[in-house]
Amino acid sequence: MTLIQKSIDIKAPIGTVFTYFARPEHVSDQMSDKGVGMTVVPMDIKDGMGVGTTFRVIADFNGKRLEWDCETTEFDREERISAKMIDGPFKKWQITNEFKALGDNLTRVTMTVDYEMPYGLLGGIVNKIKFAKSAERGMGTALYKVRGLLEGNGSIPVYITLDAYQKLLAEKKKMNNVPVSTVLTAILEKYSQLEAKVQN
Repeated sequence: MTLIQKSIDIKAPIGTVFTYFARPEHVSDQMSDKGVGMTVVPMDIKDGMGVGTTFRVIADFNGKRLEWDCETTEFDREERISAKMIDGPFKKWQITNEFKALGDNLTRVTMTVDYEMPYGLLGGIVNKIKFAKSAERGMGTALYKVRGLLEGNGSIPVYITLDAYQKLLAEKKKMNNVPVSTVLTAILEKYSQLEAKVQN
């Protein structure tokens, strides 16, 4: 079994940070560095992304593509979100995000991934050589990117209706699964162009 844990302090209120992490696809958008890529596709949303929500993770670790389905098992507002693999290649895979307010505008996020590779001894060797390092690096990079995003812009569109989100996912698919943030930027640019034409 392998346990990877990373923490980061973000200069933003706990409510803002929690809301961002409550949508796993937001965080996966930030995992796109140095051979590590991840896409999360919500499948069945329960109680505002709460317990029982299922989603598919499609990951690329240095050219090795893995897919697995997860279910949210814990959803304690502004405290903890956990999900575990329900179908996929690992013997076990679980992720937990914990949140702690360190002040009105400072939040500590601790991300923990606990997994066990398939294929017994061979899987353990592959994990030590390649997978664990990629996963750890990807988690660290993602947390730094999320911190930059949440600290750099006070009005991130983290609240979105399900209908609007499904339309956003359709656009994401049309644009070859680029990050959600890229899709939003493209939509806003189109809107600005239309607005400029109307005003002229």
